[in-house]
Amino acid sequence: MAMNYKLDVELSPELEPYRAAIEATIQPYIRIKLTENDSPELWQSKFGGLPYLPKGFEYPKSNDGEYLHLLAQINFAEVPSIDSLPKKGILQFYLANDEGYGFDFKYPWDFKQLTKQDKFRVIYFAEIDKQNLVTDFSFLPSVDNDNFPINGCCVLKFDLDHEPISVNDYRFDILPPYEGEAQKLYNEYQDRFGEGHKLLGYPDWEQDDPRTYCSPAQEPYILLLQIDSDTDLSNIDIEWGDFGIGSFLIQQSALEKLDFSTVVYNWDCG
Repeated sequence: MAMNYKLDVELSPELEPYRAAIEATIQPYIRIKLTENDSPELWQSKFGGLPYLPKGFEYPKSNDGEYLHLLAQINFAEVPSIDSLPKKGILQFYLANDEGYGFDFKYPWDFKQLTKQDKFRVIYFAEIDKQNLVTDFSFLPSVDNDNFPINGCCVLKFDLDHEPISVNDYRFDILPPYEGEAQKLYNEYQDRFGEGHKLLGYPDWEQDDPRTYCSPAQEPYILLLQIDSDTDLSNIDIEWGDFGIGSFLIQQSALEKLDFSTVVYNWDCG
């Protein structure tokens, strides 16, 4: 839903005439910031590291019994309040440690196949028990960093922010066709909007928006989590192939029910 947000950035004289159209698409989202803290508690929000895992809860594995590894963990008690997201609990994202980072390239645009969580997993714990947790993870195999997008670990911080539609969103129609002088407009727009780590908001893509291939009769998918490539800190490196982007998408009706069993996972690079 469009809100009465205003852009707080200067635009070039060429892009300025599109300001009102850009502002009409602005939505709130949660911006995720990486920190230099690489020693989080088991229940804290983090990229990489070891998960919050209650005793008696089976550690996630792929269908062939391969252990998955924690990509991201979000403790909603640490996240600013925003519509759609839970107010409490922990949401976790796991991936296989393989050449495709757990993505099934056999079905790159088939959402019916991609919702079958096998080499990735999304798990939600509605209640947090800090007393009865698994603390010995020596059963996990070591991570081959060439086959996992995150090397290292860091605590996350969150800010409530707002942003306009990304230029690679399948609904983007603000600028004229991408040709001639208009290419400069697209380049400026992409440099300013869409990138980064976030919850909700508009996803960015290095290739086509996979939602382009969904049936118009199907309930749309929205962004749940985006993790961008990021090598700015010494304690964590994030690289999706050749500096790509990883995204998890969900339908609004499933998010409202806190049903993360049909989340779609995608990553691409240039």
